[in-house]
Amino acid sequence: MPHTPPAVEIPTRVLVLGMVRTDGTVDAGELYAAAGSLGMTDQQVRLCIKRLAAEGRLTQEGRGRQAVLRITPDATGAFDPDLDLVAYAYLQDRGLAPWDGSWQLTAFAVPESARPARDALRAAVLRLGGAPLQGGLYVTANRIDQEVAAAARSLGVLDAVTTLTTRDLRIGTETDPSALARRLWPLEDLAAGYHRLAAVAGSRLDRLAGRTPTATEALTTAVELAAEFTRAMEPDPLLPPELLPGPWPGAHAREVFARCWSRLLDVQPPGGPALFAAYARVLGAA
Repeated sequence: MPHTPPAVEIPTRVLVLGMVRTDGTVDAGELYAAAGSLGMTDQQVRLCIKRLAAEGRLTQEGRGRQAVLRITPDATGAFDPDLDLVAYAYLQDRGLAPWDGSWQLTAFAVPESARPARDALRAAVLRLGGAPLQGGLYVTANRIDQEVAAAARSLGVLDAVTTLTTRDLRIGTETDPSALARRLWPLEDLAAGYHRLAAVAGSRLDRLAGRTPTATEALTTAVELAAEFTRAMEPDPLLPPELLPGPWPGAHAREVFARCWSRLLDVQPPGGPALFAAYARVLGAA
């Protein structure tokens, strides 16, 4: 019995932003065609366009499938990958970013009167892979002090932040680095996300084998891959391979993704979405 390729759940908003070309426009005809191939209705697309317009994130010229959507500058890059983080992940996969055994601790004590800044700083630390140890204290296995300082400076709370490194992290009686990593980060959930990415990328690679896809199929496949790649990579703290159970599925998933995306770059439609160029830069850096 043939294996059913994994379906990728794409929010309509993600599809619209994924269709943005390098000039900041979206061809409505291409958008509706891609949406239809992903099982979305025209009504869903119309409602999403109205919401984005009401938020000031796009303007519309023309009507229906003949319209041209113009995305505001702040929304244009919303689908772009973080080039530095993805390049670093591929370096880890190739064994070119060995761990020196140091943990970085980040602590901050922002008063209640500056609660929005405190919440924003906490979100930034978590986004950079920080795991909470106790109130206001976070740990990472990678150096993030410059990124944390930049975030704190922009929020006006740099004086409330302390960072330091140590090789002697202990929680209770546990000192083994791999055991600490299992305790601090949801490795099983992260692995599941990468298994899914590998399955999605592998099924799309098989589908593209030996033939040239239509323009709509190339576009929808690109959006599916980018969405699944983002879904797997965003929560990943990019722990050093020395701390991960082997074989870690992240390396395999990124390798399959790279092969599938390279195939798409060979058949990308002329003037296609900017995400083609964004991921071409990712693979070039990797």
